[in-house]
Amino acid sequence: MTSYAVGAAFAEPGQLSRAAKVSNCIEPLKDGRWDSFLAKHPRASLFHSSAWLAALNRTYGFRPIAYTTSSAGDVLENAIVFCRVESWLTGRRLVSLPFSDHCEPLVDTSEDQALLTAALMRKVSQERWSYAELRPLEPFEVTTTLPRTAATYAFHQLDLWPGIDTIFEKFHKSSTQRKIRRAEREGLVYREGSTQALLDDFYRLFTLSRKRQGLAPQSKAWFANLMECFGDALKVRVAFKDEQPIAAMITIRHKDTMTYKYGCSDVGFNRLGSMHLLFWNAIQEAKFSGLRFLDFGRTDADQQGLITFKNRWGATQSVLTYSRYGAAEKSTHIFDLYSSEWKSRAAKYTLKHISPAILPVIGQILYRHIG
Repeated sequence: MTSYAVGAAFAEPGQLSRAAKVSNCIEPLKDGRWDSFLAKHPRASLFHSSAWLAALNRTYGFRPIAYTTSSAGDVLENAIVFCRVESWLTGRRLVSLPFSDHCEPLVDTSEDQALLTAALMRKVSQERWSYAELRPLEPFEVTTTLPRTAATYAFHQLDLWPGIDTIFEKFHKSSTQRKIRRAEREGLVYREGSTQALLDDFYRLFTLSRKRQGLAPQSKAWFANLMECFGDALKVRVAFKDEQPIAAMITIRHKDTMTYKYGCSDVGFNRLGSMHLLFWNAIQEAKFSGLRFLDFGRTDADQQGLITFKNRWGATQSVLTYSRYGAAEKSTHIFDLYSSEWKSRAAKYTLKHISPAILPVIGQILYRHIG
């Protein structure tokens, strides 16, 4: 474990006065305090969890680290977790966290916040990282002379505190409620679990959906690792029409929240309400399991159709702001890898017309450079 004192250069813990408050760098997957710390912290989400960090490490080799003021042997009191992403294509950077919709800095005092962010900014400068990226749910102030760039997204969360009938009544009547009833009339079959067969159904639909969007899918290994790391907390939910899978999603349960992470469908059957059937089953399960929230996840600001879809479930919309601190402005999001509009259009056109069998191979290569 390395340590940094306020205004000091790198030092080992024994070289600093016991009275000096320091920033320590730990490895969550090797630190026995991590899981108990997350269990007690009210803002810890599935994206902080050892399962999520392990899946990132297994699939992409990203190394999780965290900054804390707690010394070795003491109770862990705070942390800001990152992954080290080192790529010849997109640069060397610290991301909190890759493929995560949000990742709150788990710091409760302004003093600790100032100390930890100061240590982080020094780390970026001294080791010449391209940037450090924070993805907080709530505004998080960082005082630094490093350049800052920001991107905003929509975030939706459904409060499960009301009764299930009240929750249903808040759904949009002419679209959401009607589509749920349509799915029931059409006799769609709903199945859920953490089996290889359901994952295969999901991944076929996921690959076709990404192809339609002009995007490469993440590798199947990513989803298999998530399923193995989270166990029963992860469910693959699939809707069938006459034994044909027509829509699928992945949800993950952590503490008092169920998170919708991935979804896909065969658009030829969307009129039947297949995705609505999946969401309604997930919401009912979360409610009757005693959970407090259903996290609908992040949506790009220009995806107005998807934002409207989530609003129609009665979810509360807010703004997520990602901040990058450092000299490099190169984006690592798949939508922005191309430096001009025409290159982006050309890339999407190519992916839309490429064989679905090749797309996962492209994704397996590409996503190691994205976070």
